[in-house]
Amino acid sequence: MSKSIGLYLHIPFCKSKCPYCDFYSTRAGEYEYNDYVIALKEKLKYWSNHFNGTVKVKTVYIGGGTPSVLGAKRLCDILSSVKENFTLESNAEITVEVNPDSGKKLDFALMKSTGFNRLSIGMQSAVPAELKKLGRIHTAEDAKHTAELAQATGITNISLDLMTGIPLQTKETLKQSVDFCAQCGVTHISSYILKIEENTKFAQIESKLNLPCDDEQAELYLYTVELLEQYGYMQYEISNFAKKGFESRHNSSYWECGEYIGIGPSAHSFFNGKRFFYDRSIENFKANKIINDGEGGTAEEYIMLSLRLKKGLNTDKYIKRYGATLPLSFFKKADLYVKNGFMEHNGTSYSFTPKGFLVSNTILADLI
Repeated sequence: MSKSIGLYLHIPFCKSKCPYCDFYSTRAGEYEYNDYVIALKEKLKYWSNHFNGTVKVKTVYIGGGTPSVLGAKRLCDILSSVKENFTLESNAEITVEVNPDSGKKLDFALMKSTGFNRLSIGMQSAVPAELKKLGRIHTAEDAKHTAELAQATGITNISLDLMTGIPLQTKETLKQSVDFCAQCGVTHISSYILKIEENTKFAQIESKLNLPCDDEQAELYLYTVELLEQYGYMQYEISNFAKKGFESRHNSSYWECGEYIGIGPSAHSFFNGKRFFYDRSIENFKANKIINDGEGGTAEEYIMLSLRLKKGLNTDKYIKRYGATLPLSFFKKADLYVKNGFMEHNGTSYSFTPKGFLVSNTILADLI
């Protein structure tokens, strides 16, 4: 019997590096793009042979970097290779990340006919001054135009990215960005709190960024949840909101401890209880150097990932998966967090409230 897995393909190229970004990417030209697509197709063949028909693919996610810099023909070439090497489920969700700068030049009709049915557009903000501070090379109008071009071809399952807690942002400018997203008629919005990562330009100049303090950041987060839900984008994960039925199936599978294979430099995988990854090097990826990352799907990990989701941790599902009930200490502590408004207890499930999501790392360390 074949397993259903997710497939993540990493495109490690960007036109320019955003000062806050820690994802693996590099600048490149047409030759490198073509060379990388060849390498990616070889690895698809490798993994197909490895599985020998024992898996089906339920979701495909092409991320980066900036996949859209490859152009529609190369992206379609990659997806065609996926189809040649794997059996896709008939209703597979097939997503590609798009930057509004290169996205507005894509041939969406070609992409739809090849099988792409979902876009994730990296907008981050609708406010020009904020976009400039974030080092983005596009306008909000570029994002709207990209969404409209895709919608006109029938690709209507579209996500927009937003960031909160960024330089210059106020509640007023945040509302401007959320209003803009809703006017674009998209089905999904991801809203991430800016985190200053090591080895980024923002880490070097953090003291000069005038970032909101923790209390202001918390206020912006709760305001985002409130605004998005007013527009019908319901929170289903700590940073993700969707119209009913448009939750990201690929990412939801990560949080439900589903199995997936990541192909590309820095791409991670979880399969047969093991985690492994390719390191941050195109050359090592081409040489198929895979690094073992230990066990995955442990009880602790399951609790932690489940509680990222708004529906939370279902204690019956936990028992079914691990053959044991949660420790008594978990219930005692969780009930205390329920009493203080950080968690909710609904039947057999425990979940975070928006206020709880803000301090979820601290609570999880206590619960686990």
